[in-house]
Amino acid sequence: MAVPQDQDLDDKKMPLLDHLLELRTRLIRSFIGLLVLFFICYYFAEGLYAFLMQPLADILVEEGGNRRMIFTALHEAFFTYIKVAFFAALFVGFPFIASQFWMFVAPGLYKHEKRALLPFLVATPILFFMGGALVYYVIFPLAWEFFLSFESGGGDASLPIQLEAKVGEYLSLVMRLIFAFGLVFQLPVVLTLLARVGMATSEGLAEKRKYAIVIAFVCAAILTPPDVISQIGLAVPTLILYEISIYAVRLVEKKQAKAQEEGA
Repeated sequence: MAVPQDQDLDDKKMPLLDHLLELRTRLIRSFIGLLVLFFICYYFAEGLYAFLMQPLADILVEEGGNRRMIFTALHEAFFTYIKVAFFAALFVGFPFIASQFWMFVAPGLYKHEKRALLPFLVATPILFFMGGALVYYVIFPLAWEFFLSFESGGGDASLPIQLEAKVGEYLSLVMRLIFAFGLVFQLPVVLTLLARVGMATSEGLAEKRKYAIVIAFVCAAILTPPDVISQIGLAVPTLILYEISIYAVRLVEKKQAKAQEEGA
C-alpha cells in the first residue's frame, strides 16, 4: 500500500520538529539558569568588584595616602555592578550551559564521537580559568604598577599627576583582559578539534610557526592595553600554547593512524 505524499512529508518533518523543540527547551533552561545566577551574583556584586579591584588596591595601599575610585555619571556605579553580575554569572554558569549543550547533541553522536567531544567540554572552562588566573595574579600587578609609575608629585612649576580611576573604565579593562587571556587559552582545544576533522596537521602547524609568532604579537597588541608588559604577557603564553597544540595534534594523529590500522 502506497504511503500518501503528505503523510510521508509529515514523517520526515517530525524529527526536525523534535530537535527544534529540544533545542528550545535547552535554551530556555540555559537562560533561566543564567538569570538565576545573575540575581545571585548581583547580590554579591560589590564583593566581586572588590575582588577584581584588589590587585590595584594592593599597590595603592603600599604607596600610602588616601586613594579612591570615582564615577562621574549617576548611573555608572549601578551599571558597573550589573556588568560584574553578568560577567560572574556567565563564568559560574558555563558548566551548566555546556551540560545543556551536551545533552542536546549527545543523542545524535556515536559512542566514539561522544568520547572525543566530552574531554573538550571539560577542558574549555579549565583553560579559561587558567587564563583568567594568569592575568589576575601575574599580569594585573605588573601592568598596574607600570601605569602608576607615570604619576608625579608635581613641583613649584607643575601640578601633581595622580590616578583617580573610574569604576566603569576599570571594570571594562579588567573584563577585556580576562576574556582575552581566557579565549587565547582555548587555542589547544580549537586546534585539536580542527585536527580531528582533518583541517589541521601537526606538520602544517610546525611549518607555520613563524607566522604564528607574528599573529600572536599582533593579537596581543590589539587585545591588550598599549603597554609592553601585558602584550608580552599575552603573546608568550599564546606561543607556548601553540607548541602544546602541536604536540596534542600529533597525539590525535597517532590515535587516528592506530585506529585505521586496527580497522583495516
